[in-house]
Amino acid sequence: MTDSRATFGADLHLEPVGRGLRSGLMEALREAVRTGRLAPGTRLPSSRVLAADLGVARNTVADAYAELVAEGWLTARQGSGTRVAPRSAPRRTDPAAVPARPVRSRAWYDLKPGTPDLSGFPRTAWLRAARKALTAAPDDAFGYGDPQGRVELRTVLAEYLARARGVYADPERIVVCAGFAHGLALLGRVLRARRVREVAVESYGLDLHTKLLTDAGLRIPCLPLDEHGSRTGELGALRGAGAVLLTPAHQFPTGVPLHPDRRADAVDWARSTGGLILEDDYDGEFRYDRQPVGALQGLDPERVVHLGTASKSLAPGLRLGWMVLPRSLVAEVVAAKGAADRTTGTPDQLTLAEFIASGAYDRHVRSMRLRYRRRRDQLVAALADRAPGVRVGGIAAGLHAVLELPAGSERSVIQAAAFQGLALEGLARYRHPDAPAGRDALVIGYGSPSESAWAGALDALCRVLP
Repeated sequence: MTDSRATFGADLHLEPVGRGLRSGLMEALREAVRTGRLAPGTRLPSSRVLAADLGVARNTVADAYAELVAEGWLTARQGSGTRVAPRSAPRRTDPAAVPARPVRSRAWYDLKPGTPDLSGFPRTAWLRAARKALTAAPDDAFGYGDPQGRVELRTVLAEYLARARGVYADPERIVVCAGFAHGLALLGRVLRARRVREVAVESYGLDLHTKLLTDAGLRIPCLPLDEHGSRTGELGALRGAGAVLLTPAHQFPTGVPLHPDRRADAVDWARSTGGLILEDDYDGEFRYDRQPVGALQGLDPERVVHLGTASKSLAPGLRLGWMVLPRSLVAEVVAAKGAADRTTGTPDQLTLAEFIASGAYDRHVRSMRLRYRRRRDQLVAALADRAPGVRVGGIAAGLHAVLELPAGSERSVIQAAAFQGLALEGLARYRHPDAPAGRDALVIGYGSPSESAWAGALDALCRVLP
């Protein structure tokens, strides 16, 4: 039985009432119409699309729609879809007679970056891979396991990363971890144990990552950033830095790739000082208008740690990532991982190994790349039509775009969006505390809405732009 606390409909943002799927969906729709959140004339997702988002049978949604049409809450016409029925204004009631309802804190639409379209997770293909992997799994696969990760997954990853990302990898260099943050936390501990005191970071990036480094006892001086990426030629001026964290394929959040000269500068710095480059390849598989930018690790495998994850290509809930390490680091990282958590889940490791080896991973990435490119193109077209004064950048790859705003307007646009039920984040949210104030902009994650929610999210965004 489905947990009654689950959320019905990422697109409609409905809280279930009751125990059954159909009755819960019907009551949630009634409540949304009754309170005015779904206005008269609002077009609802098709039964097929909503069923896919909810992970339920299409008949469940179709039956709920049909009953609500019969009750007068909805209307359905051929060629017009299912819509909220027109209604007269409600009668005024004594506020004291109406029980208070909790204020909804969740946005109706979420365009914050960092999450893929979870409705696109390949459930059927993943289940097929899991069945095959678990059927063939040896008994020892269900023991405590090797903290370095299952050799089946490390072997498949070595081949895939060499082919798809230009990484110099073999299974003995790879350590499986529970996502990028887990890998970075392990590296922070290892670097601190090596008496590294500072890890340089980009002047714009995730504060979660910098916090992981500071929690490990490391200082985090920042590198300036411009239209060619981080100015790695200035690493030499950071005398205390023993490592640098970079997003070279697609800088987060500005979206620019690291210029070839600056890639070379970073490697030259690492070679001359004995430093390390921590390469965050968080969405390197998603590129649209350019040739793939190979991993920085290929330039010097003994000075670059390559960190990848299935969080953007599949789903963050899998908690699967990997590090391709210099040989001199493998034993220390494995020891740190074993002391902290021993290993990540073996069944999911074996499933991912089978998923990649069967070709299903490549097919899924190609499919999602087309989906995200279509959304990116729709975003660009909508801005050109409805907000021509807003310039969009960082869109050659990845799952987010940067929208330039008039000076001084970033905060007011975000506040206006929140009032409209749209969750946004500005560029200032990602600025390093020591970096100078920069331009006003929004960082739009166009990957996160479900297919049925995307059109509404895009419309809401255009309404709040200057």
